[in-house]
Amino acid sequence: MNSMSLTEILSIIGPETVNTLIMVIVSTVLGYVFGIPLGIILTLTDERGLKPNKTIYFILDFIVNVFRSIPFIILLVWILPFTRAIVHTTLGVPGAIVPLTVSAIPFIARMIEQSLKEVDPGVIEAAKSMGANTFQIVIHVLLVEARSSLVLGTTIVFASIVGYAAMAGTVGAGGLGDVAIRYGYQRYIASMMYASIIVTVIIVQLFQLVGNYLAKRVDKR
Repeated sequence: MNSMSLTEILSIIGPETVNTLIMVIVSTVLGYVFGIPLGIILTLTDERGLKPNKTIYFILDFIVNVFRSIPFIILLVWILPFTRAIVHTTLGVPGAIVPLTVSAIPFIARMIEQSLKEVDPGVIEAAKSMGANTFQIVIHVLLVEARSSLVLGTTIVFASIVGYAAMAGTVGAGGLGDVAIRYGYQRYIASMMYASIIVTVIIVQLFQLVGNYLAKRVDKR
C-alpha cells in the first residue's frame, strides 16, 4: 500500500476539488436554464394543467423519461460526438460539462414539474378569477408558491450531479472522481481515496445545509 504526505495530498486534492465544483456548478446552472422551461411546459400541458395538450405532453414526457432512464456512464459515452461538436473536446472539465448538463436537464425538468404540481389549486383559481394570464400565474403564483420545494429540489440535483461528476472522472474529466480512480484505485494510495471521499461528502453536506436553510427562509406557510 503506497502513501503520500499531507502536502502532496493537498496539492492534488485542491485543484481537483476546484475542477469538481466548476463542473457541478456550471452544469447545474445550465441544467436549470433548460430544465425550468421544460418543467413548466410539462406542468402546463398536463391534462390538469392550465394549457392541456396531450400531444406536446406525451412527446416531452417520453423524451424526459428516456434520458432519465439512461445510466450516466452510458450517456457519457453515447454523446461523445455531440460533446466534441459543442466544446471541441471530450476530456477535462469542458468535456464533462456537456454530458453532465444533458443528464441534469430531464432530472431538473421532472423535479420542477412535481414541485409546481404541489401548488394548491385554490391559489391558482384565485389568480385566474382576478384576471391573471398564464404567464402571470406561472411567474407570480406557481414559482412563488413552490419556492421551498424548488430549493430543496436543487440540493438533490446538486448531490446527484456531484455523483455524476465523479463518474466522469473515469474517462478523463478530472475532478475528485479522477483522483479516487487514478491514485486510490490504480496506484493503491488509500490516503488519496479517503481524501477524495471526505472532500466529496463535505461538499454535498455543506450544500445540503445551505439548501435546507434557504428552504426554511423562503417557506412562508
